[in-house]
Amino acid sequence: MSEPVLVPGGRDVRATLDTAGSDGSRSDAVVVACPPHPRYGGHRGDERLVAVGDALADRGVDCLRFDYGAYDEGYGECTDADRSVGWALDRYDRVGLFGYSFGGTIALVTAGSRPELAGVCALAPTARLNPDVDAVAALDDLSAWEGPVRVVYATRDSTADWEPVVERARERSLDVVGIDSDHFFVGRTDDVAGAVADFLAPRLGAD
Repeated sequence: MSEPVLVPGGRDVRATLDTAGSDGSRSDAVVVACPPHPRYGGHRGDERLVAVGDALADRGVDCLRFDYGAYDEGYGECTDADRSVGWALDRYDRVGLFGYSFGGTIALVTAGSRPELAGVCALAPTARLNPDVDAVAALDDLSAWEGPVRVVYATRDSTADWEPVVERARERSLDVVGIDSDHFFVGRTDDVAGAVADFLAPRLGAD
């Protein structure tokens, strides 16, 4: 089941909480999901985010899919992600973080300041959104982080600048998974959902 959430803070951040319980009851673990670029139609109803939420629910984990506030070139969006993580940490025992494309970069950068996270997974992240929101630099920080990190990329992606992210992740011996697809994972949504949920759910104490 799903319920609306308003994430507190100075920006208008609205979210949907997908609960794993068939009666609407919450789990003790949740994944916060960051959507793709809002200026290109990215929102919390993105099919890849919904698929990940469904796969997590099947494994007993809730999912908080949020929309960013007003576009701010990655700066405000990192704040939105951080506040969404804070909302989750106040209500759940264990919290993971996921993002797709623009949101994948946001997730990696946000995770660097949230050591409480049980794990982070970035799908098709681009290398940099601005000088301060840099996924490659974030991986340098996360390599010393205690939480697990997975980067999932599309082998035929010609949209995002993903190669520097994957290269640095491999240099840092982080978990990397390639899926034979384009940036939008057409026809591969189930594979995406599995790659994310299979990685994060065990770290969140789920089966």
